[in-house]
Order: sequence, then structure tokens, then C-alpha cells
Amino acid sequence: MEAESASVLVLCGKSNVENEFALSLKSNNVLRFLDSNPVSICLHSEIRNLHCDSEGFQVDHYMDVLSTSQFGRFLMYSPRLGSTHDVVSHNFGELPIGAVCVADVQTKGRGRSKNVWESPKGCLLFSFTIQMEDGRVVPLVQYVVSLAVTEAVKDICQKKGIQHLDVKIKWPNDLYLDGLKVGGILCTSTYKSNKFNVSAGIGLNVSNEKPTTCLNATLQKLTPVAHELQREDIMAAFFNKFEDLYTVFMGQGFQSLEPLYYKTWLHSGQRVIVQDKNDNQDQVVENVVTIQGLTPSGYLLAISEDGQTCELHPDGNSLDFFKGLIRRKLA
Repeated sequence: MEAESASVLVLCGKSNVENEFALSLKSNNVLRFLDSNPVSICLHSEIRNLHCDSEGFQVDHYMDVLSTSQFGRFLMYSPRLGSTHDVVSHNFGELPIGAVCVADVQTKGRGRSKNVWESPKGCLLFSFTIQMEDGRVVPLVQYVVSLAVTEAVKDICQKKGIQHLDVKIKWPNDLYLDGLKVGGILCTSTYKSNKFNVSAGIGLNVSNEKPTTCLNATLQKLTPVAHELQREDIMAAFFNKFEDLYTVFMGQGFQSLEPLYYKTWLHSGQRVIVQDKNDNQDQVVENVVTIQGLTPSGYLLAISEDGQTCELHPDGNSLDFFKGLIRRKLA
């Protein structure tokens, strides 16, 4: 049964406009896949009345909660895919901006630096398309995505009247809860026709306690009443939040979102070790600096013990961004 579901990609939309686009996309057969197994395309209207896996992503419920004007309105869903990120990035030109691909299980999920992202059942796994013209702000969009995830979880807890789950951002693109990683963000981009095509991917542990922990496991510890967050609610709340935050970001810059971002991240006032080469460039010296915030280019702004402001960059070799940091002095 699982082998059959692995080959299905369901297309649907929030309105008739997106549903007509889904029909056109299926009829023209233009979608490309990197999966070794063939992927068959079907419309949600064709399977709506068929028996659906109760553990699978509930498309109708998601669409009912979604209230955006662009993002998340055209949806591609599969019970099993190699990678949602591959689907949106390799078909970017065929999809509307804001199109999303979601899967119950990924077999080839990946994170930053080509790390493998474990993608079991219960994990919310989706990727979507963004298009931008100013290359200077493209690196900052991952912070808007991260912030939208934390705000979405906060919003759902508030609406349900349940204990707030304090999901935090570990710079640049990890999500933590109670000191354990529960999610990650992956944004990649290509430049074509004077525009940056950004594919944004999110993995968030909702009901899967492995490999670390998940939102619902923490929620059960916090409240005596049985509550569970649903992937469909979280994804809809994410797009509702992201669309608003993205509008502010594009109109006013990331600086307007920084106060909210700094309330959500883990690093204000954090002391970290940086590596500097001495004047002879033959020896590495370790120094302690204190993180102050972000620079306009999206790197870490820090101050050394002698009062010198600097910008922190990863060395490109360490899996953890906070190991092997190097600094560039700012005038």
C-alpha cells in the first residue's frame, strides 16, 4: 500500500483559479521529478470522495484554515516523496509564486550543507516558492521564514487557549524547543531573468518524538488536558503569518522585524569564541565576543572585550555555526 501511495502527487487550490491551474498543470504534464520511481499526478477533486488515510495530510482542513491572498493557495501533496524541496526548486518556472509542496514522509530530505534531515511520519515537511528582485535581501528571507514558524505556533496555542510552546530560533536557520532541535529551515535560490527564485523548505517535528523531540510531546508535559497540534493548522497558520511578515519585510526592510526576531532567537548577549589569525598569519588565536544582533547583510553583529564591533561568519567547515566562527572587524 505504501509503495502505491509513494507515486501519487495530488494537486489542488484554495479557489477556482488555483484549481483551474492544477487542471492545466496535470493536462500539460510538465512537472519534473528527481525520484527514481514514477510519480503520477491527480487532482484533489478526483480523490476527494475516496477513502483517505486518516494519518495523511488533510487537504480540506488546511484550505479551510488558510486565509492568504497568495502564499500556500496552490498545493501539491504526496504521502511519500523524495524531497518537497526538489519538487518546487526543479519546477519553479511552472508553478505560481507561493505554491507549496507538502509530504507525509520524505526519503531524501536535506538540510543545510547537504546534511540529511530525518523525515518520519508526524513531521511537517513542506517547501514553497518566493520570488525576489533585490539580491541584497535574499539572505535575510530565511529569518522571516523562521520567525513565521515561531509566530504560527504561538498563534495556534493562543487560539486554542493552551500553554504556549516557546519555540526559539538558533541562528541562522534551526528551531529549538526546551534545548532540543525540533525543526529547520532551508532556503536556496537561483537567478534567472533578473529575479531570484527562492525555494524555502521547512521541517518541523509535530508528532514525531524521534530523532529529538516534538511539539506535541512537550505540550503533553505542560497541560493536564489532552491537546495535540495538527500539521494542517500549523502550515496554514505559517502562511497566514508569513504573508504578513513578508509584506512588512519587503516594504520596510528586516530592521522593522528585528525587535520581534530578537525576542524569539537564542543569542542576545551570548558570549562565543571566535578564531583570529595573528599578524604573522601562522597561528590561530581564540577570543571571546558578545553577540549584539544582526548586521544588515544578515551575519552576526558582535562586540569584543576591547569594544571593537565585528561581523561573525561561519568558517564553512563546522557543522555547528557557532564552532569555528571567524570575525571581520567593522569600521
